Amino acid sequence: MESRVMLGTIREFWRDQRGVAMILVSIMLPVLVGFALLAIDMSRANGLHSDLQKGVDALSLAAAAELDGNPDAITRANRAFTNLLANETLFSTAGKHPIATTDVTITYLTGIPANDNIKLTAAGLDSNGVNWASTDPKLVKFAEVTVDASSTTVDGAGAFATIFPASFIGGGDRMDLRPQAVAGFTNALCQFTPMFICNPYTSLGALQTAVSGTSKPMILLKEQTGGNNAQYLPGNYGFLSSPEGDKSTATLTEMFAVTNPPACYGQNGVTTRPGNIPPVNNGINTRFDIYDNSGPYKTDPKVNPPAPNVRKGMVVSNAGKNNCSYSAPNSGQANNYMALPHDTGCCAQAGVPGNGIWNFSGYWSVNHGNASTSGVLTACGANPSRYCVYKYEINNPTLKSGQEKTAPQCNTTTQSADRRLLYVAIVDCVNNTVKGGNQTLPVQAFASMFVTEPAGGPPDANIYAEFEDISTSVGQGTLKKLQRNEAQLYR
Repeated sequence: MESRVMLGTIREFWRDQRGVAMILVSIMLPVLVGFALLAIDMSRANGLHSDLQKGVDALSLAAAAELDGNPDAITRANRAFTNLLANETLFSTAGKHPIATTDVTITYLTGIPANDNIKLTAAGLDSNGVNWASTDPKLVKFAEVTVDASSTTVDGAGAFATIFPASFIGGGDRMDLRPQAVAGFTNALCQFTPMFICNPYTSLGALQTAVSGTSKPMILLKEQTGGNNAQYLPGNYGFLSSPEGDKSTATLTEMFAVTNPPACYGQNGVTTRPGNIPPVNNGINTRFDIYDNSGPYKTDPKVNPPAPNVRKGMVVSNAGKNNCSYSAPNSGQANNYMALPHDTGCCAQAGVPGNGIWNFSGYWSVNHGNASTSGVLTACGANPSRYCVYKYEINNPTLKSGQEKTAPQCNTTTQSADRRLLYVAIVDCVNNTVKGGNQTLPVQAFASMFVTEPAGGPPDANIYAEFEDISTSVGQGTLKKLQRNEAQLYR
C-alpha cells in the first residue's frame, strides 16, 4: 500500500509542470546576460571606432593638405597633425580620452597600393612587402594615420576592457581597435591652356636649374604633325583633351584666345587630345593685337583682348580703325622695328633651349633710343629676362619709344601683363613614348612661358617662348594663383 502511494506521488511530481519556467530562466539567465553584455561591448566598440575613425580622418586630411612638394612640407604637415586638431574619444578604458600624438602613428607615403584589399601597416609596408614610406618632402603625397591601441604599459585611445567575461570561454577581456586613414594631396592648375610640351632638358632637375635664375632660356616649340605613330621629341608641343571632353578645333583655338580658359588639369596625369589639330596661331595671336577677320575674336573689343604690351617688330596700318592690321617692316623701315631677340645661338631648331643671353642693348636702342637703362637693369638684373623688360615697358608708359608703340593699336581693350603667358604641362615624351593622342601621361611640372612673338601659321606652327616659372619647389610661386590644392581620403 505504501509503495503504491509513493509511486503515485512520484508520478504526480513527474507530471507536475508548475515552476518549470523558473528552471528555464535559471538555465538561460547567464546566456541572456552574456548576450546583453556582448551587445553593450559591441555598441561601445562601434562608438569608439566611429570616434577614432573621425579623428584619424581629420588628422590625415590636415597633414596631407600640406604635402605640396616644398622642402618644408613634412614640417608643416607635422605641425598641423600636432597642433591644429583636438579630437576626443568616448568609451575607451580611460573614459573621455583626448587623442594625443602618443595614440597614433603618422607615416608619409609616396604612393598607395592600387587595390584597397592590399593592407598597409602603420609603417607604410603593404601586404605584398612593398614599402611606400618616405621622409623626402618632395616625394611624399599621402599621409597615413593609424591608431596605436596600446603600448606595453599604457592603454591608448583604441583600448578598452570588455564587460563580457570572455576569459571564461578562453578569450581576452579587452578590445584593441586600430582604425586607419590615408589621405592624399592633389595639385591641379585651372584657367590653364590645353597644351603640353616635351621637356627639352634631360630631366626635371635640369629644367628647374635652367629656370631658377634671373635670365630665362628661350626655346622654339614645334607642333608634332607627323601622325599618331610619330614619336614626340623634346621641344615638340601638342594639345590636351579638355577635362569636360574633347573639343573641336574651333573651340580649342578659342581656348587659346580667351583670357581664362575653362579647364583644370591635375599633376597626377593629363590626357593628350587625339587627331590632327590645325595650328592655333589665330587664338594665340589675339594676345598680340592680331585678329583673324574670319574668326569671332574681333566682333567685340572686350572679347579676347590683347596684352597691354604688344611690341613685336611689326608696322601698324589704319590704327584704331576696323581694318587695322600689322605687317612686317619693309627694307626702309627695318632699322626702326625690332621684336624681342632670340637667345644667342638659339633657335635654329626646335627643342634646343637657349642660355637666356640675348641682344638686350640692341633691342633697347631700336625701341627706346638713348633712354637710360639703369631703371630696367635695377628692376630686372644685369642679364634681364625678356618678360621682365616687357613688364618694365608696361609700367613705364612715359619711357621714350621708337617707331613702334608699346600699347595695342587695333583693339585698345587690354588685359593684364600675364596675357602673353602660356601655361603648359611639361611631359617626358621620350621615356613615356608619346606618339599621338589619347594617352594619359604623368606631368613632371606645370610651367609658364612668355610668348615673345606672334605664333606662326601653317605649316610650321612655330611658337617662340621664354621659360618663366615652374610649379615645383624651386619655382617663384607665380603659378600658385592658378593652383587648386585639395586633400582627399583614399582609405
